Amino acid sequence: MILFCGYANVDVVARIPVLPNGGDRVHAASIDYHHGGMAANAAVAAARMGAAAAFGGAVGSAALDREFLAALAVDGVDTTWCHTDSALSTCVLLVTPDGERSAISRDDDLDRARIAASVQHLAANGEGWLYLDGYRWPEAAGVLANADPAGRINVFVDLDGCADQDAARVALTTARHVVAGRAQLESLFGTTGEELFALAAQHDVVLLVTDGADGWWLAAPDGRVEHGAALPVEAVDTTGAGDCFSGAYLAGLDAGLAPVEAARTAAIAAGLSCTVAGARGAPDRSAVEAARQRTADPSTGSTALRSSP
Repeated sequence: MILFCGYANVDVVARIPVLPNGGDRVHAASIDYHHGGMAANAAVAAARMGAAAAFGGAVGSAALDREFLAALAVDGVDTTWCHTDSALSTCVLLVTPDGERSAISRDDDLDRARIAASVQHLAANGEGWLYLDGYRWPEAAGVLANADPAGRINVFVDLDGCADQDAARVALTTARHVVAGRAQLESLFGTTGEELFALAAQHDVVLLVTDGADGWWLAAPDGRVEHGAALPVEAVDTTGAGDCFSGAYLAGLDAGLAPVEAARTAAIAAGLSCTVAGARGAPDRSAVEAARQRTADPSTGSTALRSSP
């Protein structure tokens, strides 16, 4: 099973012609409200891929919070792990016609004590996967050491949100698998190319580096580096694509796939998610398999694919 500990958001999505500069006034074509949050989105992606996924974020008990949890449950996510003594966070997303976006978010109340309770619960249930985002580091290392001293839990980190190199190194050392955008890693460590991939060997971790349309790289602790292509799609909204990648990748690992094969599956899922508006565009397993077969068959041509979540 996979426990996703991280953000639960209400996304306020404004569709605008261009991203504004300081002092600019931009008129939105529409302003919509969606359920979001890195960990919640990833949990939905994993569940749609057939994994046993649970969400352990911090929410409240108001009507909006109950609606949020009900939507997760519809997608097959176990919400009994949630901490319901807090409140949903809000994230404002600015999305342009080409699918690019900027985000303004508020921190949540998923503190050390709540994470520790989730880790202890997961460890007591036997081996499992724990998802954490980049905002929880370096503090999460101490929480894990105290709550799971036997190291029974497999830790996966989406490094998005981590803005400090020392904190990032703690996450890389603690986790078994880490995913991060290439631009973020280059900014954090000031390195590119082979030096970037060397982080996997330095920290004994499987490191996934994503780079949008340029695909992904998987660097193994033994120095091997694999590269995979992105799925060609007609992008509508890239919001949540990285979350979808993380959830689908974890679903693959939980199902026994090798990391490289899990990454290939995740890249297809993430590509399909970009064809749907909102952060919950993750496809189900049948859609991913159909896309895999279509891209593998040259007779189908190169028509961009769409998701139907």
